[in-house]
Amino acid sequence: MVVDHGVDCGMSPTVFMWKEYRFFFFSREEARAHVHVLGAEGEVKIWLEPEVAIARNHGMFPGQLNELLRW
Repeated sequence: MVVDHGVDCGMSPTVFMWKEYRFFFFSREEARAHVHVLGAEGEVKIWLEPEVAIARNHGMFPGQLNELLRW
């Protein structure tokens, strides 16, 4: 699943891969630290500060979100 953000977010380098998930960021997105995670079921944006939290979810199941947040 590819989510169209509707804006030119620049490049999206992969930070790392874990299980079936790709962790990445957009090079010209907002300054607040976060990471996007792409899996087979969807994509989630996770804030990294001031605490780790779900910013936006597109199709990930609750169990997947919990696993990603714990990891």
